[in-house]
Amino acid sequence: MSSSETAFTEIQARLRHVAAQHGHPAELLAVSKTKPAAAVRALAALGQRRFGENYVQEALAKQRELAGLDLEWHLIGPLQSNKCREVAEHFDWLQSLDRPKLIAPLARWRPAERGPLNVLIQVNIDDEASKSGCAPAQLPALAAAVAAEPQLRLRGLMAIPAPHADLALRRAAFARMHALYRELQAGYPGVDTLSLGMSEDFELAVAEGANLVRIGSALFGAR
Repeated sequence: MSSSETAFTEIQARLRHVAAQHGHPAELLAVSKTKPAAAVRALAALGQRRFGENYVQEALAKQRELAGLDLEWHLIGPLQSNKCREVAEHFDWLQSLDRPKLIAPLARWRPAERGPLNVLIQVNIDDEASKSGCAPAQLPALAAAVAAEPQLRLRGLMAIPAPHADLALRRAAFARMHALYRELQAGYPGVDTLSLGMSEDFELAVAEGANLVRIGSALFGAR
């Protein structure tokens, strides 16, 4: 068994275990940024379909090389407004919508034949100056603007909490995100995705309600 197969099997087992403990499903998004298309292909051969990328041009190159594998591509890095067309045309999900000016161009450039672009709003839950994401107070207006566009589909929230050494602080941030997620669900029945947690803390995230976890280094090795 290869190292990637071993890592994939172990992470899936841990994910199933913690999800069963807390009574809700949780899925894996394999974060393949900086990794070659061959690494994505190897993981796809094991059954992984959802992949996350931070950089548009890098992702587009992999999409071209891996055409025909029927993979689902998520942009999880910050989106520059001049990349909206490429994201609208070539991605299945945008997890990092964080400001109103992105909404109209994404909707305008989304090809009708692809169906609506799935959108998560990124929240800067710990108010870090170095992080992208909207403030929690901005969330209602952003959600309403996304939901008003037929070519976009509001699916939920994403966050990257501060990497506190004290895991209790991370867990508190995950809990605050889950509270925002439940509020959003109350107004938008189609909301079904809370993207939280990475390689070292995904089990805590699932314990606090995350149902999509973003794992890179634990699957592919250090960058």
